[in-house]
Amino acid sequence: MTGNTPDRARTRFPGISSRAYEHPADRSALVALRSLSGFDVVLRKLSGLVNERSLRLMFLGGTVRVGEDQFRNIYDMVRDASYALDMPEVPELYVKQDPTPNAMALGSDHPFIVLNTGLIDLLDDEELRFVVGHEVGHILSGHAVYQTMMQILLQLGSRLAWLPLGNIGIAAIIIGLREWFRKAELSSDRAGLLVGQDLDAAKRVNMKLAGGTRLGEMSSEAFLAQAREYDAAGDVRDGLLKFLNLLGQSHPYAVIRFAEIDQWARSGEYERILAGDYPRRDDDGDASVSDEIRNAARSYRESWERTADPFVGKVRDMADAAAGAAGGLFDRFTRRDNGPTTDQN
Repeated sequence: MTGNTPDRARTRFPGISSRAYEHPADRSALVALRSLSGFDVVLRKLSGLVNERSLRLMFLGGTVRVGEDQFRNIYDMVRDASYALDMPEVPELYVKQDPTPNAMALGSDHPFIVLNTGLIDLLDDEELRFVVGHEVGHILSGHAVYQTMMQILLQLGSRLAWLPLGNIGIAAIIIGLREWFRKAELSSDRAGLLVGQDLDAAKRVNMKLAGGTRLGEMSSEAFLAQAREYDAAGDVRDGLLKFLNLLGQSHPYAVIRFAEIDQWARSGEYERILAGDYPRRDDDGDASVSDEIRNAARSYRESWERTADPFVGKVRDMADAAAGAAGGLFDRFTRRDNGPTTDQN
């Protein structure tokens, strides 16, 4: 249980809802899923692809389970993260011998966390605390539900590959899910910041994931400038190439995550949550799907307005022109249906 207190004074968030930190595009989808009673239960019964018990036994047999007697320092971190986000229980955490810097949250009934040794070796304690908080954020949001959905669709796509159009439809859905996952990663980065409450450590994690341990050879200001250059790079062709490069990615690029956590910290939302102004999970049932979809649309629109990417600019212009044309067409049909109007001046 999460009755233990953290190792140092950090703000705790009693009853916090994951809606407090979720990216609007992630939050709208999750609110919609949560409104479907029993959806996750049905999904697990349908899949047969992800056996949580089998996964846990695999890690229990082949990795090191973190606890008071093994990797005590990391155990304290996951305990503290669970305390900060007011989790009902501390998730299990396993350390896996693997030089690839990676971490993941698995399962849905009793989710658990896996950290690769490559990530532990790469990061200092405050950076690792951010990562642990990131994974606890995944668990609080329930991201494993639609991770399972994607695995079902991948399996279904392979079975339908022989059909002329079957695999195309599944591929389109998977592209959408991957965009969702990328936004979920931004959500969990925010959870990591709420847990560690150290913005510099959150930024360093992304710098190290991009360039390794030699922070003395890197600069956070230059890395942020690099993110802005990536955003504005080249012409419409480069923008299209960036879009295509992202299609197969489960995570946003490190410079994008760096810029996003910096922007979120400066937006005022982070400070409001620290001050205790955040939605509570007791009110999750009252969350409006339509409101969250509108919030997601507004978030995309604002990000499009901020970006200097010429490809996004062209897409935005075409979308605005199409919307204008559709509106004009709708007005024409409305006038035709209602008959000619007369001036009442």
